Amino acid sequence: MTRPLRIEFDGALYHVTTRGDRRAAIFHDDIDRSYWLEILEQVCLRFEFSVYAFCLMGNHFHILIETRQGGLSKGMRQLNGVYSQTFNRRHSLVGHVFQGRYNALLCQRDAYLLELARYIVLNPVRAGLVATPEEWRWSSHRFVMGQAPCPAWLDTHSLLSHFGATNDVARIAYRDFTLQGIDAKNPLEGLQHQLHLGALPALAFENIPAQTNASCEISRAHKSALQPALKDYFANNTSIDKAVVAAYLSRCFSMSDIAQHCGVSRRSVGRMLRAHQASSSISPKLDN
Repeated sequence: MTRPLRIEFDGALYHVTTRGDRRAAIFHDDIDRSYWLEILEQVCLRFEFSVYAFCLMGNHFHILIETRQGGLSKGMRQLNGVYSQTFNRRHSLVGHVFQGRYNALLCQRDAYLLELARYIVLNPVRAGLVATPEEWRWSSHRFVMGQAPCPAWLDTHSLLSHFGATNDVARIAYRDFTLQGIDAKNPLEGLQHQLHLGALPALAFENIPAQTNASCEISRAHKSALQPALKDYFANNTSIDKAVVAAYLSRCFSMSDIAQHCGVSRRSVGRMLRAHQASSSISPKLDN
């Protein structure tokens, strides 16, 4: 069974989402939402996280978060774990609150910080719950706009600094930018390998976890983020047979992927791989 690849390093920026089990509500009322914010504050303090944007919806939440000292997995385990216990105890429930593990997309800061910040706070607008983001109490937007005292863990300065020299000027420009996002392209459409938005920084490659070497644990899509593109195998090998074998042994590309790229049948790719099997001590298991 595959699992999400977690790349963690100091200063990484993530768009994190978590959904309710079977799409059930994870917040029944404002008290639940207040508890969640209190727990998030504790997590940010303990793990040195900074939040740039957040939004609490009925059955899921979004956070745009920077891990100054790494540790995203530990922080999210505490956030979701403590909240689940609090939620179940308060409502006399048992069992899972969240649907599996959280989803975290590693984001290129320069290209996606602002786009994701507005995408997150526009969730209730796109869902038809409110007409403007100011009307939704449970997002970071009202703090950025100065409508409520800002918690220490929420970094509004970094956002506003892109829009003006003073808070008053910056907030007007930020609000206009946010409203323009209602009809803008979804930034998540830029997702690559189900793992990251924008280019992976060098630090990401330096902090790839050891389990990426275990072929059965990390999904093929995630592994391909860490490998050359399929076309590069054929550009760097003088023999098509060698390129086919190298691409297949990377475990990032299926026989069908390779066949489509080469313009041959899947059976032809299989013959090349079996020929390599017969002449080598390396015996890759072929796709069914």
